[in-house]
Amino acid sequence: MNPSNTDAHRHHDPEARGFASDNYAGAHLEVLAALTLANGGHQVAYGEDDYTDNLQQIVRGHFGATAQAFPVFNGTGANVVALQAVTDRWGAVICAESAHINVNEGGAPERMGGLKLLTVPTPDGKLTPELIDRQAWGWEDEHRAMPQVVSITQNTELGTVYTPDEIRAICEHAHAHGMKVHLDGARIANAAASLNVPMRTFTTEAGVDILSLGGTKNGAVFGEAIVVINPDAVRKMKHLRKTSMQLASKMRFVSVQLEALFAGDLWLRNARHANEMAARLAEGMRGIDGVEVLYPVQSNGVFARLPHDVSERLQKSFRFYVWDESDSVVRWMCSFDTTEEDVDVFLAALKEETAW
Repeated sequence: MNPSNTDAHRHHDPEARGFASDNYAGAHLEVLAALTLANGGHQVAYGEDDYTDNLQQIVRGHFGATAQAFPVFNGTGANVVALQAVTDRWGAVICAESAHINVNEGGAPERMGGLKLLTVPTPDGKLTPELIDRQAWGWEDEHRAMPQVVSITQNTELGTVYTPDEIRAICEHAHAHGMKVHLDGARIANAAASLNVPMRTFTTEAGVDILSLGGTKNGAVFGEAIVVINPDAVRKMKHLRKTSMQLASKMRFVSVQLEALFAGDLWLRNARHANEMAARLAEGMRGIDGVEVLYPVQSNGVFARLPHDVSERLQKSFRFYVWDESDSVVRWMCSFDTTEEDVDVFLAALKEETAW
């Protein structure tokens, strides 16, 4: 018997669940079915396939007639290539101190993109025109990297969501200073579900120039896309994608996943469910001694302050991240496949551990 076919050699428990990251979830079955469909026969490589072509129509349906999608492998690649496309070699990017590009991308914007990040502390992960102005200066000073882009994350790394009006105010302010606006949309679906508006309402209609469209956290195996909304703001996207090692030869396998998510409402169904599970998790924490939810739960993440010893005991059974060990802050993320039972089992364990 081939040992790879036995249960004894299964690599993981397919029933296991955790709250560490929406990246821990598998792929949605509809996405897997789409991959199987795309696997038949031969298709032209490097983006000249039928699936990538059809993705353009889908993206224009969401973001407007000028929108163009450039599929890439991952979120860091999407952010770095997008930011390179709207900056000069001497350019800088204004972002929140907590932004993914600053905290969680291993210095890729600096090392791979040659970008200077000008960070601003924020109370809730959200920039404002006033906060942007802390770094929006010195355009003619050759001794300072020139602020050329404002990068925001929707929803933010702290689970909060910008309203369309807040993003519009940022775009108007940035454009008045000659800067472009990039939106990191790794969880853009969760933001749209939370706001109950189309994605274009807080992107195209608000004035965003370019964005990173997330797929992996919302049910894809891998793959994101850079969406150029304002073609006048962007330079040499195809060349930047290639030189940044983000050009997939078999691009149809990235594009078909995004097609499966965004051609219909799968992206929205997945995001709504993840958000609802996070709301259920937060609601269940009410009245549990020693647990303090820190930010409004507006998407699929819950941030809380929890005694360190309780976190250690819980982590023996459930995977999750300690967000800020010095302040005992933890993060719990829900996914498209998180169930009510998953949440309730975790809450029961949390109540038990805090009762020690």
